[in-house]
Amino acid sequence: MSEGYAILKPVSLGYDEAVSAIRAALAEQGFGILSEIDVAATLKKKLGVDHPPTLILGACNPPLAHRAMSAAPDIAVLLPCNVVVRVNAAGGVEIAAVDPMVMARMIDHPEVGQVALEADKKIRAALAAVN
Repeated sequence: MSEGYAILKPVSLGYDEAVSAIRAALAEQGFGILSEIDVAATLKKKLGVDHPPTLILGACNPPLAHRAMSAAPDIAVLLPCNVVVRVNAAGGVEIAAVDPMVMARMIDHPEVGQVALEADKKIRAALAAVN
């Protein structure tokens, strides 16, 4: 499923299990996690508001990132690829990932387009591996 800029995947796992599963699936596709943002904890601390569990993982595939930045250095502002695990309004768990093809359309460069195709394939494979 896609929202135009994100690839969405509802999963039958609990939140913690989904976080572990997507970490493993991303690693299997050559992605490392460069950053993590616990949105619920941050909003509670900074604003005193409750928010459903939401974790943003900054995922990076070093060979793909290097190729993209070598071709178009300013693409670095769009990296890493964010992958989100969250509890939705209905109480279900879903995973959302940035659609690399959206980023590729922002930069008209053939190598960036090729890297985006490869990243898209890998991100979709990681999402497909999590149920």
